This record gives sequence, C-alpha cells and structure tokens, in this order.
Amino acid sequence: MSCNLSHPVTLLRTEVSRLMAIAVYGATGHTGRLVTAELLARGQQVILAGRGEERLRALAAELAAPDRVGVLTAPIDDAAALRRLCEQADALNHCAGPFTTTGAPVAAAAAEAGIPYVDHAIEPHPVKYLFDAFHATAERTGAVLIPQMSFYGGLGDLLAAAAAEGLPDVEKVTVGYAVTGWRMTRGAVNTANLLIGEIDRISYTDGAQHIGPVEIRNSVFPFPPPVGPRTTIVPFPSGEVVTVPRHVPTRAVEVQLTASTFEEEQIFSSVDASPEERARTRFTVAVQVVRSSGGGRNAHLVGHDIWRAGALASVEAVLRLTGGEGPRKAGVFSPAEAFPAVPLLNSLAEQGAFEVSLPGPS
Repeated sequence: MSCNLSHPVTLLRTEVSRLMAIAVYGATGHTGRLVTAELLARGQQVILAGRGEERLRALAAELAAPDRVGVLTAPIDDAAALRRLCEQADALNHCAGPFTTTGAPVAAAAAEAGIPYVDHAIEPHPVKYLFDAFHATAERTGAVLIPQMSFYGGLGDLLAAAAAEGLPDVEKVTVGYAVTGWRMTRGAVNTANLLIGEIDRISYTDGAQHIGPVEIRNSVFPFPPPVGPRTTIVPFPSGEVVTVPRHVPTRAVEVQLTASTFEEEQIFSSVDASPEERARTRFTVAVQVVRSSGGGRNAHLVGHDIWRAGALASVEAVLRLTGGEGPRKAGVFSPAEAFPAVPLLNSLAEQGAFEVSLPGPS
C-alpha cells in the first residue's frame, strides 16, 4: 500500500516489519492530539487528517517526527478526499465531533475501504446509525467499525458486560457517571447543545428500543465511596442505551450523570482551557446490574482526565484490531462485542487510564 500524502515526507514502510499507518481524523483537536501522541509513543505511523491543512501541517512540524507523521486534508463534506484518506490508512481513529454531523461521512469511507474504524461518539443517534447503515457494507468489505470507543459510552459498555457476565434474568443495567472539573472543548460544547435540544431520544425499556420524547428527571445514584450517593440527571443521553442490549439480555438500560457536573461555572466556557486544566477532571463510572429474581452485581472505575482515558481506550482498540485481535467476523460492533470486557479493562487500568473494580467470579 502506498502512502502518497500531502506531507512532503513519505512514511517509511519495510517488507519485513511493516508499521501500520493509523489515520487520526480531527487530529488537531484536544482528543486528536492525545490520540496522536499515544500512537507515536507506541511506535506507530500516523496520518494527521481533518479539514484545516495549515493546522495539520503545524501539528506535524510540532511533532517533529517526519518519518512517522504524514498529513492528508479531508474536509467532512469531501467524500473523495475521505476515500483517499481511508485508502492510504490501515485504520482510522475518528476524533472530530459532533458525531451527529461528522460521524456518517467518515464511517462510510472507512467501511467502503474495508479498514478498522473507531470513534469517540457520545450521541446515541449516530451510534445507532452506524449499526443500521454500515453493518452490511462492513461485512462485504471486511471492515470492523466500533462506535463510542471512548470515555462516555465505551467504558460504560465494557463495565456493563463485565458486571453482567453469566448473570441470568437481568432486569436493568444502570450506568452512572460522576464527573467533576469537566472542561469542555469546542466540539464537546457543540455536541452538548445538540443533545440539549434533541426531542426524539433513544431509550431502552421493557425489553425494546424506543425513540421519542422522554421526561428528564432527577434521581440518586449510589456511587461507591468516597463519592457516595449523588443527585443525577436521568436519562443522560449516552450510547449505552444502544450498545448494552446487544450483548446483555436485559429489559432496561439507563444512563445517569451527576447533576453537579453541569452546575460548575466553567464547564461551558472552557473552550480555551489548557491541556493541563482539562487533565484535572475527576471521574467515577459505576454500573449496577439488577436481576428480576433479586440481587445483582456492581462494577466501577475511578480516575482523572476523561480525555486521556478515552484516548487510551480508542488507541488500544485500534491497535488490537490492526494486530488481528477483535471480532472473528466483519461488521459494526459495540466495544464489549468487539473485545472481552474484563481483559480490556484490566489492560487499560495497567496503562494508567483508571483504577477498576470488577466483580469476582460467581
């Protein structure tokens, strides 16, 4: 596979030990920079991609690794450029939200090219759309697509699978996010505004998926110490309502977020915050699995810097896919469908993404 990029230096390939070229779409954003840095730290070649050539070239110069970094400009509305990107890349890590507008064009190009794809979507509708629109194409071309392989959505999906493994008669899976110090990027603010204005939301109750208006209410989620019980916003629009029922036979899935998260003054006015300030975010993600016959299981993880946790999860997934791990067939998969949840969570914990507490064997 050639790598004729717009960057003046061609990425090196050898016949004996061929490095993978991983495209990072939205590379100049905060998440994209974290993903790029992690890929380079793990010895990979990277194609910086997005719409702004000047910013992409500036980032390439900043990284100072011309033998391992290339640039390819591919605006979201340029299908031909997105195809060229996916033809040059061995895999794609999509970091540029809101995915309501950016998800489908990039995923379509990856599916048609037959390459692995992961993204950082939080919005349930784009996650659902990937399953509905691209599964058949991915099966035909041999691609594996994993939406929401990130902090929101992905970690909850993996925790739910770990907690529910082997449990019969699961009545409800509840995912709780406790987040403090969240400093939104411009893309995150745009995503939040779209979600706040959304009328037809996806929910999963009574063993079926529903789309329509839902009542937003407050509840209390019993987070583990030291956080403890906290008032939450219910439902929080995250993609677990789409993905968890695909691998956990449950009658209901609900996602909650601490109400105090949105009460912090700087959450929506922090688009120019420094990387160091963003890294001070603290989080607990907890899952409750309740059985209809009584009892159930809990699992949780704690850490800081939601952006880094999401970046590490996405990089680990894309490198496993390019290394031959993952589903035995092509298509669109949730994180926990693509990989065994417990080993992946433990691996991410070893990398410093978070500390994880999983239920022991029954």
